[in-house]
Amino acid sequence: MTEETPGTLLPVTERTRHRRLREQGSRSRADLDAILDTGFLCHLGVVVDGAPMVVPTVYGADESVVYFHGSVASRSLLAAPNASVCLTVTHVDGLVLARSVFEHGVNYRSAMIYGIPRAVTDPEEKLYGLRCLTEHIAAGQWGYARLPNRKELAATALLALPLDEASVKVRTGPPDDGDGPDAELGLWAGVLPMRTEWGEPEPDPALSEHVTVPPHIVHLATQAVPLVSRRTSPQHRINERGTST
Repeated sequence: MTEETPGTLLPVTERTRHRRLREQGSRSRADLDAILDTGFLCHLGVVVDGAPMVVPTVYGADESVVYFHGSVASRSLLAAPNASVCLTVTHVDGLVLARSVFEHGVNYRSAMIYGIPRAVTDPEEKLYGLRCLTEHIAAGQWGYARLPNRKELAATALLALPLDEASVKVRTGPPDDGDGPDAELGLWAGVLPMRTEWGEPEPDPALSEHVTVPPHIVHLATQAVPLVSRRTSPQHRINERGTST
């Protein structure tokens, strides 16, 4: 087991404290990074016009911030600029099928990030944030597709949420009733794994027959999950922002 140091532990706050199923809780920053790196779809909990709303949207993260599209959240920011949101990323790894219905469950990895989002208005940072988001979804696509022009940048709502306050939970393993009275029932119990993978690329019907699938998409289509971290370091961020313009 890797020894955790204070710099690699997530801080505990009233919102991130593990109160239920504490054994599934994790304070490891590495676990948070792995959950963010493995996904690209999040659910954003926000209050809009006095009513709660949970909005699915794509995201991209570096070492300190998660960027996401947010036209709905932008409305919330205008109405209540200091209001907190909750951004959640969840991966389902399998069904835990026990001998009793009560002990059924799900193997999963989940991160909840709390904070006050910031509207990204600086053109340089907006380019960087969109690059971060695009490369997080499909590495290599930012250098392949046409980059956004000024009009498109102005029409794009991008928000930044710091990774300072996060709660992580992970469940792995078989059902918990293998050493209890129900073990004598003679019923099958175990885990039904769930895996996500890409399919074959489907070309746009409007494409010319001479346009082939680019190598980075061919590579992505063979991957079930990211093989390496897509996160950029602060120094990398400075370099990328310097070259984005």
